[in-house]
Amino acid sequence: MRVRLPRTLPFAIAAVGLLALAMLVVGAHGREQRRPLPPARWLGLVGGPRAPVSTEQRMIVVLQTPSVGERLAKVHYATESQERSWWAAANAAQKQVLLKLASFGVTVTPDYSYDRVLDGFSAVLDPRAVSLLEQLPEVQGVYPVRAAYPASVSERLFESKWFSATSGHRPAAELPGYDGNGVTIALLDTGVDLTNPYLQGHVLPGIDVVDGTADAHAHRDPADASQLERHGTELAGILVGHGGPDGLHGVAPGATVLPIRVAGWQPTESGSELVYGRSDQLIAGLEHAVDPNGDGDEHDAVRVALVGVAEPYAAFADGPEAQAVQGALDLNTVVVAPAGNDGGAGPAFGSIAGPAAAPGALAVAATDPRPELPSVRVVLRRGLDVILDERLPLLGDAAPTHSLTPPLAVARAAGAPGFFDAKGDSLVAGRAVVTEAGDDPEGTVAAAARAGAAAVLLYGANLPAGSLRVNEDSTTPAVAVPAPAALELLAAQRAGLNVGVAVGAAHAGANPLHGTVAGFSSRGLSYDSSVKPNLAAPGVAIATAEPGQAADGTQLYGTVNGTSAAAATVAGAAALLAQMRPALDGPSLASLLAGYAQRGGAAATAVGGGVLRLEASAVGELAATPTSLGLGIWEGPHWHATRTITIRNVSTRRLTVAVGAVADGGATALRFRIEPRTVTVPVGAARRVQLTVTATTPPSARLVTGVVELTPEGSETLHVPWALLFRAPQANLLAHVALSSKEFAPSDTNPSILSLQAGAVERDDGVQILPVRRLDILLYTASGRFVGVMARLRDLLPGSYSFGITGRGPTSARLAPGGYELRLAAWPTLPLDAKPTRAQVSFTVQ
Repeated sequence: MRVRLPRTLPFAIAAVGLLALAMLVVGAHGREQRRPLPPARWLGLVGGPRAPVSTEQRMIVVLQTPSVGERLAKVHYATESQERSWWAAANAAQKQVLLKLASFGVTVTPDYSYDRVLDGFSAVLDPRAVSLLEQLPEVQGVYPVRAAYPASVSERLFESKWFSATSGHRPAAELPGYDGNGVTIALLDTGVDLTNPYLQGHVLPGIDVVDGTADAHAHRDPADASQLERHGTELAGILVGHGGPDGLHGVAPGATVLPIRVAGWQPTESGSELVYGRSDQLIAGLEHAVDPNGDGDEHDAVRVALVGVAEPYAAFADGPEAQAVQGALDLNTVVVAPAGNDGGAGPAFGSIAGPAAAPGALAVAATDPRPELPSVRVVLRRGLDVILDERLPLLGDAAPTHSLTPPLAVARAAGAPGFFDAKGDSLVAGRAVVTEAGDDPEGTVAAAARAGAAAVLLYGANLPAGSLRVNEDSTTPAVAVPAPAALELLAAQRAGLNVGVAVGAAHAGANPLHGTVAGFSSRGLSYDSSVKPNLAAPGVAIATAEPGQAADGTQLYGTVNGTSAAAATVAGAAALLAQMRPALDGPSLASLLAGYAQRGGAAATAVGGGVLRLEASAVGELAATPTSLGLGIWEGPHWHATRTITIRNVSTRRLTVAVGAVADGGATALRFRIEPRTVTVPVGAARRVQLTVTATTPPSARLVTGVVELTPEGSETLHVPWALLFRAPQANLLAHVALSSKEFAPSDTNPSILSLQAGAVERDDGVQILPVRRLDILLYTASGRFVGVMARLRDLLPGSYSFGITGRGPTSARLAPGGYELRLAAWPTLPLDAKPTRAQVSFTVQ
């Protein structure tokens, strides 16, 4: 089933004379085991809308000078004065670059400056500034800023059996005797309801990156004061909520949350307000997480940082976000991130979001934890003829306790807005509403409930059972009915025939998808071929707090779907583990959580190492870096790949570790050489092992996954998942390259438009997203003399791009009249030594 990908963002092109006008990402779809629900069926049920937003030519500039985190990774320990001196050196490097730009007459004012997790800055850059930056030796690269999106009921509604302790709606991770006390979790998300009783005493005032105000409270929609940012409050409730109805609490109720508002109400391209963040704001949030008081000394870095937002499809492993995540990990902060809510793609690349794709991030997939689901018998009739008589699962948790036979509401056009007439009178009160699900089924059900509908029957989408968020308006039972039956009923009503609807009392039944990966959960790999996600946790219909109060004055509660909810569970688990074992560093915490997860039948690209198993992580004796491996792409009979794994002994005894490697599915074409196969690791020490993989002939599968097994004598095995691709994508990464005018006079206001398609979406055993690692646009004279680099763009998602050719060259001077060529080269993300796709166009300057 087809999934609409969000539009990516317009941004300034890294060259003088080139101005980016727009770019659009194409669509994809995917698959999963045990008859999963395609992600399209979750539209409107996971996260919010993704309207096009503008970054106003914002770019992230990464410098060569090492950040504080990079320096600490090399020496492992530093004093306060050393860290402050490193911070000062990184900051001085930025000022030097800005001074160099100023010497060329280009003034740049950074929006955000980074020096702790990354050395660089973000700013609105005109084409000349970007061109000059690309030529400076101090600059590592210039990257586009991307959008990142976040992935309510009163207490009385949580008193039903559907929210009991065994319902699967509760956050599921615990260590007896530990509650996270003394551990601070940075929550990088929207603002949080700081007055919420479910959270009080465990949430600090926080830091607002978006607006730069005094605290990270949840902001109201500028156009509708009744709408609050809610995602941050929901995730905070999963982390540290306590004292809820029927004993509801978060994973680590004794921990403390430091909210860092990196997403909030911001303008879209249309001028309306939407809740989202930007990648430059996300990196700024990580800067605050590792130095909350901003004094340049990172010894107060939080132990755990939960990123609640995701950059759709941005599975780049080497961009500024990935570098920032690694910088935070080097400073002892575990970064937990949602894998994304865009469902399956692949068999390889596809739907993993940023920054979850970062090698240092703990990327989390979502599973369905509900053992039972309520269902109802639904009968639709036309006169004496029965159109439908089936037992159907409820979409939400509003369950009728007795049979309902409401009259059918007047048929409405599909997608017609509102359930009230012009006078404000309800058109559906006490009636059954039969309407198309559309892109926002949750909103449709809530609107019908507010209008007093007795039942809502949606058609046109095979929606997942129990997938509607519980909220204050969801007091009306809702089901999804087959479209042919619904349309036949509505046609009979329009014809004036006697029609009827009956909805029976709710009864519990087994959830066929219990324990499986949710249909919306994004799958790996990252674009460097590493296995992502790293592990999975419950992420469907998780009970938590909502901002504000109910109409009856009680506290608001609700449920949330998404990999962000799953990530919050893992972040809470990390806090419990950090309290229990305070001597563990950040990489060890991440490894224990991922490496001791419960392996099962799901593919590694769906769950990584497996499902969170906190009790095993708590007693784990080994940690390993990295937490997953990418072996790249097989390139022939003489190909081999060698990777190094660092094993750390985090136990209290000397360990003798046996090292082995296995392929999932018994792939026999692979050969593994491990050196050494047995290694002795003293307490607190680390040792390295090398894994070399060869294959003289390729297997039938395009992708092979497996695990490296690290087994201490007398203890449980730690797993490091790996992946190997056996066929390189052959797609054309540059298509439809054309100039709107091939002969023109220099003009800054009326340029010739260079248009092209960069990247590709490959349909080959599934849909794969094939981005561009680097795009170069080079200027030559007609005689072949190189003039300069007009543009160099990195980490581009597939899309249509347009640039204005003004007749100026790389130095901003007007080009002399005559003939020229633009030569374009686009490199894939893998293999790293691959030849680029090339194209060229000629033009004449008058």
